Amino acid sequence: MMAEQDKSRFKGGLPDYLIRHTTFRQMQIFEAVVRLGSFTRAAEELFLTQPTVSTQLKKLTDVMELPLIDQSGRQLKPTEAGEHLYRAIRQIFDCMSDLDTRIAELKGVRRGRLRLGVISTAKYFAPEILGDFFREYPGIDISLKVTNRDRIHECILNNEDDLYIVGQAAENWPNLKAYSFAVNPLVVMAARDHPLTKESNISIERLAQEPLISREIGSGIRDTMMKLFASRGLTPNIRMEIGSNEGIKHSVIGGLGLAILSLHTLGLEGAEGPVDVLDVEGFPIERKWYLVHSKDIELSPIASAFLEFALASEPLINERMKTLYAQFSKRHETMRSKSKHEE
Repeated sequence: MMAEQDKSRFKGGLPDYLIRHTTFRQMQIFEAVVRLGSFTRAAEELFLTQPTVSTQLKKLTDVMELPLIDQSGRQLKPTEAGEHLYRAIRQIFDCMSDLDTRIAELKGVRRGRLRLGVISTAKYFAPEILGDFFREYPGIDISLKVTNRDRIHECILNNEDDLYIVGQAAENWPNLKAYSFAVNPLVVMAARDHPLTKESNISIERLAQEPLISREIGSGIRDTMMKLFASRGLTPNIRMEIGSNEGIKHSVIGGLGLAILSLHTLGLEGAEGPVDVLDVEGFPIERKWYLVHSKDIELSPIASAFLEFALASEPLINERMKTLYAQFSKRHETMRSKSKHEE
């Protein structure tokens, strides 16, 4: 009897009770609530009212006959059942997105959706690559998600996006496929009127004496900085920790200290902006940008096209950074020459 009941719930190998009583809209709402960790933010993203989001989520919960969201703590989280549902919905949406792209390819239409996740520092150059890519593929839709390194790892685990730009190859993540595609030079920044801007070949020991403004613990840039000082048996004088590059730059401009950041963060201001780059031994520290994705997924045609496009853009990105650094060096030479002439 039980076997007959179970059989009636599945038609054509599909769970009939889910097909009859759930909708794609409910799945979309649930996915957004879990991903964003908020009913309010999900409603804003989907252009719905919060009561509508709550109502649709309740209907989905009734169908599943199990709680899907745990709101007992300060942070909204999926229950065990909700986690299983979230992963299943992500797979369904990924398949639908891939289907749309492949159908478009068969029609000879170059369109689809590219979902790119990047760590915060990459936001300074990722839009340029996307802009160049969009000019070749004007029919595509682009989703750019900017977040911190920990959140990027969560997104990769859940396959929320097609590709990710990170600052480390993540060797301890064996399920990732990583492609090195551009240089990411780290430099020492100071306010333009800082006394050290007039000096050359500043030692690491001298740098350790200056108050530093650092990214938070866990940041890839901070890890690199700490390893540099540790290699000399030094402890940096960290005055402040700030979780955003813009916040650090403003603090540098305000004279609160020096900072070690990616040269990419100065792409807009350039050598004539309010932040200067110091001439410190061993700098710039050459790091790399990586495009990564899970080995368990097959890239869509659009994602594959962007990966190929980004890899081909490496010489252009590297040349931009080389030119920018040369502009700072030229400014220092001019300033020192003028100072000697005045003496």
